[in-house]
Amino acid sequence: MTVPRIRGNDFGVLDPPELGAWEPELAVTVVIPAHDRQETLDLTLAALSAQSYPAHLLDVIVVDDGSATPIRLPALAPGGTKLISSPPGGWGRAWAVQAGLDAAAGDVVLVLDADMVPHRRHVEAQLRWHHLAPYVVVLGWIDFTSGAEPPAPEQVVQALEAGAEDGLFPLSPHRHDWAEQIIHDHDGLRTASGATAARVHVGATASYPAALLRSIGGLDTSLVLAEDTELGYRLVQAGAVFVPDPQARAWHVGLPTAMRDVAALKRYNDPYVADRVPYRRYLRRDPGRQWLVPYVEAVVPAGGYEDTRATADALLASSIPDVRLTLTGPWPALPTGRRSPLRDPDLDLRLLKATFEHDPRVPLATEPPTGTTAPFRLTVPPGWTLSPGTLERLIAHLDEHDLGSLCLALDETPQGVVAARLDRTAALSRAALVAAPGDHPDDLIDALYGLEWADGASWGLRRRPDVYPPRRPPVAELALLTARHEKELTLHRKRVAALRAEIAQLRREAAKNGRDASRWRDKAESWRREAVRLAREQDRTVLKRAVRRVRDLAFPAH
Repeated sequence: MTVPRIRGNDFGVLDPPELGAWEPELAVTVVIPAHDRQETLDLTLAALSAQSYPAHLLDVIVVDDGSATPIRLPALAPGGTKLISSPPGGWGRAWAVQAGLDAAAGDVVLVLDADMVPHRRHVEAQLRWHHLAPYVVVLGWIDFTSGAEPPAPEQVVQALEAGAEDGLFPLSPHRHDWAEQIIHDHDGLRTASGATAARVHVGATASYPAALLRSIGGLDTSLVLAEDTELGYRLVQAGAVFVPDPQARAWHVGLPTAMRDVAALKRYNDPYVADRVPYRRYLRRDPGRQWLVPYVEAVVPAGGYEDTRATADALLASSIPDVRLTLTGPWPALPTGRRSPLRDPDLDLRLLKATFEHDPRVPLATEPPTGTTAPFRLTVPPGWTLSPGTLERLIAHLDEHDLGSLCLALDETPQGVVAARLDRTAALSRAALVAAPGDHPDDLIDALYGLEWADGASWGLRRRPDVYPPRRPPVAELALLTARHEKELTLHRKRVAALRAEIAQLRREAAKNGRDASRWRDKAESWRREAVRLAREQDRTVLKRAVRRVRDLAFPAH
């Protein structure tokens, strides 16, 4: 059977059958963790006894997680129902679910909380997807009810058989609004990234391929809360596709803790989630901290001492602090007997070991790590260095374009192209899940997520300096900032001096123009006075002439 190749989380390439119009083949084990939930558990088991999924393909394991009054199996329950107790050594939901997983025989494991009442076709709706691809995780659709007066188990069975599940409980206004909004905004989750898809993983009703769940180690039993968040993250890294199915409906009797006390739950969960889920970048803002699960798992093969150290130092100085760097080399094979220290043929390896063996961020291994849960894997050949912001920009590019791999060409030699490479862990895992004989991994990654080549220099990858490690101590960041500010201040001072000189020149010119204007005003005033004087003199002259003429007319000369 050819395994379907789903790109990203776009499960739209799958064609699920109509409910009631297909023939199931896979066996499913329903695992129910229970702690003091006898009343609602009776309703859960009654609803499971009336499922449309074939009874011979369905069995149930109820795990009593240390109930004060031991859990008992009611009369109304599927025929293949077993009751077991959580093993000693732990407690909590994750511990109980893991005990059920260990005992499960089904091809698919459906985890259902003991306060869930599934509709008649709940199991069938989820299992139809598992028949199409072996790496889908199916999420049920939850309706909440206060459950103040729950029905009797017999009434549950009657309602399911009559198709009247909607009337079993009064519908509460509370919903997983945030999850439903994410699903709606991403075309039913088909256009969601892995990080986004994992956010809606709520374990109250969810089904998993048993082999896939076991391959990642099952649940983190050290957690008593936030186990669903952590499991969803690891499933993404394992290559899973998340399918929310609105037809896989179920009632949740009463409100969960997440709705009753959000602030207290968040306060409790944040440290545990920060340590295990690198996607939650806002929880990892503490400078210099190291975390259980790194954001980037980097690998550098051991080469020459200077080359390898320069590459390693640059990676550890990245603007992304949560990087774990593995140096691969034949470390166990280094001879321990007497040797010439300076002419030792393994001298470079010994110097690298001496440099990094006590740095917890730099494990020494013979092979690259397998099964890492870091979301990104980086491989860099020795002798090439990254600028501090290179890794952060590479990851941003990978996320922006939803790529699976980014290959960075560094050099070309007779042996081929020298390249660095950043891979998305989910893409590598998905490619391994769907690979057929003869498939090239890069072709699969390109088909499933996308693979891109780029020039390494354009992303800030350079050959190491000729002299390494540097003989002078590196300049402190404060000193660099001070020098840059002093340079800027000197430039501003020169500009201020030039402006002051220009202003002084303008003032001199303005003063000269003021004096010139004053002289012209004085001249203008003297000219005005002269004009007035001349006008007056002219007027007197004209008057005298007029008087003489009048006199001559009055007294003509004889």
